[in-house]
Amino acid sequence: MQDVLERCQWSASDPLYIRYHDKEWGVPLHDDRKLFEFLILEGAQAGLSWITVLKKRENYRKAFDNFDPKKIARYDSKKTQSLLNNPGIIRNRLKISSAVSNAQAFLRVKEEFGSFNSYIWQFVDGKPIRNSWKSIKQIPTHSKESDSISKDLVKRGFRFVGTTICYSHMQATGMVNDHITSCFRYKQL
Repeated sequence: MQDVLERCQWSASDPLYIRYHDKEWGVPLHDDRKLFEFLILEGAQAGLSWITVLKKRENYRKAFDNFDPKKIARYDSKKTQSLLNNPGIIRNRLKISSAVSNAQAFLRVKEEFGSFNSYIWQFVDGKPIRNSWKSIKQIPTHSKESDSISKDLVKRGFRFVGTTICYSHMQATGMVNDHITSCFRYKQL
């Protein structure tokens, strides 16, 4: 049986992309650990394609203790070196060290706000922004909200959190619905 669902054009190139698009992308996410996972993965993706990260996602979960920020915050130079030697992840020293410092900053935010969820969703007043793009070409790479998030995260000690990365994080975690209007997921979300 042929799949007749219309999707955002970017997702049609790979079965992994299709699964991610259909099940995760744009779904409002409020679980702190998952929000942290996407923050680390979006940072790892900088300069690369998202499919590269998706293909390595399970390896990241194993290598980074299932994205437990308490464990990652305590990584030492020995653990960092083992990550640099792990062919299953993106072996970039700056990205790996940023995961550790971001875990530490993440825990400080959780302590201050009670949860990272409470902190991050305040930038969109607790509800997803619903855009109405007709074409993938209309979708921006940042917004005033991602600009604000990026600026605040940097102030709090996060790294690899530029406005484009923050906007991607917003899209991935459903803070913004950027499915094109003809995509079957647009109305569902």
